[in-house]
Amino acid sequence: MDRRSFLVGTSTLALSQLLFGCGGNKQMQLKVELLKGSIPGQVVNQFHKGLQQQVQLKFAPVEQIQDLFRQLQDWQQKPKATDEQGWKRFIPFRQGQKTADVDLVTLGDYWLKAAIEQKLIQPLQEVQGNQLKQWSDQRWKKLVTRNDQGNLDTQGKVWGAPYRWGSTVIVYNRDNLQKLGWTPKDWSDLWRDGIQQRISLLNQPREVIGLVLKKLGKSYNTENLDQVPDLEKELQRLNQQVKFYSSDNYLEPLIMGDTWLAVGWSSDVLPVLGRYPQLAAVIPQSGTAIWADLWVRPAGITNDTLLSDLWIDFCWQPNTAKQISVLTKSNSPISTNIAADDIQEPLWSLLQSDVYDRLRLRKVFDKSEFLLPLPPSAIKQYESLFAKIKV
Repeated sequence: MDRRSFLVGTSTLALSQLLFGCGGNKQMQLKVELLKGSIPGQVVNQFHKGLQQQVQLKFAPVEQIQDLFRQLQDWQQKPKATDEQGWKRFIPFRQGQKTADVDLVTLGDYWLKAAIEQKLIQPLQEVQGNQLKQWSDQRWKKLVTRNDQGNLDTQGKVWGAPYRWGSTVIVYNRDNLQKLGWTPKDWSDLWRDGIQQRISLLNQPREVIGLVLKKLGKSYNTENLDQVPDLEKELQRLNQQVKFYSSDNYLEPLIMGDTWLAVGWSSDVLPVLGRYPQLAAVIPQSGTAIWADLWVRPAGITNDTLLSDLWIDFCWQPNTAKQISVLTKSNSPISTNIAADDIQEPLWSLLQSDVYDRLRLRKVFDKSEFLLPLPPSAIKQYESLFAKIKV
């Protein structure tokens, strides 16, 4: 599952290596490859200033989590004579190198099972104890505590450190929908009259079938779809409302007025709301899918983990977590005190802000779910049904 950065603000790291410190063979280094736009540059600067010794920091933003996952795979493959194709040329300080020497990498929670199964990452040994108490909800601990097969296991190891999260939302053109006399509040609104061929949905079976399951009072992580009455019928009805499916280009048609509603990831949607006042977004009241960006440690890295642990802990400090939330327009697993002046009004209903009804947001969060690993047989059901209704 691929989430793309869209119109990322200038407050976040540009797609170029950000380096602090001077050279020196014996100088301590922290090398991080991260999702572009997920960490503000000033946060890295503050971390560097707070260190008690001379340290060289190398933070290399990468466009997509999919590329970061492939990079993890590439590090574990045996070298080939001719192995410099396509996307690899655009990964910073990786050209021609097969051995991982990066301390931390951003990975989405959806990719965590595959990364563990394929032995691409190793547990975060130092993030096992008291640090976890900082998380605002124990679901974060449960999400990253897994066995060696990548499945949730309370007796397992901690494989990732979440530093921001978001959700799947409905984004809509308020002008067009006001003419119809309503604005969306929940998934069921996607089936309303008057919006046939006006909706774009993500081109993802788990997301689309998941929202229909949610409408029917079921879980996103339902394993046996054959046992859900009316699921296919509801999907067919929804498909009649859809103009196209896309995981990349669903906002541009909405901005231009070609579509009136879209289902998308908050990491894409939030950056554009302040620029296009005709757009608004809502988290469906019955709950939605949640995603999280995590720090993971590549397999085979034997460097001292001190700097990595310091960086993870720094991201979990309340002031730092607040900056990450506000500047990257996301939420934090750490409780933060975000006030009205910190964020734009269009974002109040989507971020954990003190100026909005926190209790309502909490209720929606409690109804929401991570897209957890499913058995191969269940994944095949999702893919088959999704392909069938799109015909």
